[in-house]
Amino acid sequence: MAYREFTDSGLSRRGLLRGGAYLAGGSMLASLPFGSALFAHDVGEAWPHLSAEIEKYLSEKKLANAIAALGWKQDPHAHSVGGGTLALGGSTKADLNSLYRIYSMTKPITGMVAMQLISEGKMALDQPLSDILPAFAQMQVQKEYDGAISEDNLEPAKSPITIRQLLTHTSGLGYQIIQQGALKDEYYRLGLAPGQVSRMPIPGIPTIEPAESLELFADRLATVPLVYQPGTKWSYSVGLDLMGRVIEVVEGKPFDRVMQDVILGPTGMTSTFFTVPESEVGRLTTNYGILNGQIFPIDPAASSIYLDKPAFPFGGAGLVSSPHDYDRFLRMLLGKGMIDGTRVLSEAAVNIGTSNILPGTVDLTGSWVEGQGFGAGGRVVDKAFGWGGAAGTAAFVDFASGLRAGFFAQYMPSEAYPIQGEFPDLVRKDLAAATNG
Repeated sequence: MAYREFTDSGLSRRGLLRGGAYLAGGSMLASLPFGSALFAHDVGEAWPHLSAEIEKYLSEKKLANAIAALGWKQDPHAHSVGGGTLALGGSTKADLNSLYRIYSMTKPITGMVAMQLISEGKMALDQPLSDILPAFAQMQVQKEYDGAISEDNLEPAKSPITIRQLLTHTSGLGYQIIQQGALKDEYYRLGLAPGQVSRMPIPGIPTIEPAESLELFADRLATVPLVYQPGTKWSYSVGLDLMGRVIEVVEGKPFDRVMQDVILGPTGMTSTFFTVPESEVGRLTTNYGILNGQIFPIDPAASSIYLDKPAFPFGGAGLVSSPHDYDRFLRMLLGKGMIDGTRVLSEAAVNIGTSNILPGTVDLTGSWVEGQGFGAGGRVVDKAFGWGGAAGTAAFVDFASGLRAGFFAQYMPSEAYPIQGEFPDLVRKDLAAATNG
């Protein structure tokens, strides 16, 4: 089994893989006069609001664990705030090396792989997708959003999908966690569900088997109409999953191997996986569902679906990572592609990928990023870049202040509790209090 959706009686369909809508970014931190000395303080002293909020969730058993990792510029040490156990009632403590399903926080990693290939001249930001995947040359577009898939409701795309549009969710592609009606049914029928939640049977909930390979996923996706004309609207999509196929065609080797070679390996992210090795199960958290205020396991670590090899590496929502590993990714970004003396990405790849690269033609009205920007798989607010995950995770870097921050918990849907969305504000509040105290 791969993807199971919860109905309106429990976890929402959109909440399963969304998550990122709640990350406001860290741009508000830029004006705060704090430095590395702040991170030498006792954790309880330096982060009282964040610590208190996490402790509240843990003491009330709303969460099994919650870990925040906060670091400053290229200081290799990240402060750990929070705690708990890998599972409710368990004895193994959660820490910076515990493993979390990061879902859509996979997107910025995939996006940065793409930006590196662009910086090397292997593809271009405004290159038509069809140059690389010819099946996308003549796309059809729905006239009525989420309407019928019929001849009278379809029209040809007025312009080609571009690489920039895939990275910024402006290509017009849909998402099985967003669409409704006939288009949602078509995504399900074709196995266009690039994500996984649980192997556990849940009565009344359909089982969606994904396409057997990334190539097949892309080929099937090309047969489905777009929800908007390319470059006209921001709409959360499978664009970063399709980017995985683009990357492997451009590089001539499997996408997951490219990700390992380009980012995971050079950055030292040794605890980031599409499949959790059996030897690492002892570090894996249990994922929980929240239903009517009650918490119940939906993906226990010992029998997690993440122990199985997925149908293909999901570039939009497939990774499991540790707070320590993701902090290294953020530190590499703050280093403009450098970490511990190793050049991972070009400076241009990071500068452009973490900046606002939205097409000038796109309308953000009513979208999750209205009034903001979007880079290669993540939200951009002034000098901050980041995104969140469907199981309560969030992370951002703030280039103006030098802060890197990540929050890790395991619960679905992410909107069941406000702590994910409150994370940047709690960080800001603690920093403001520390610098004014």
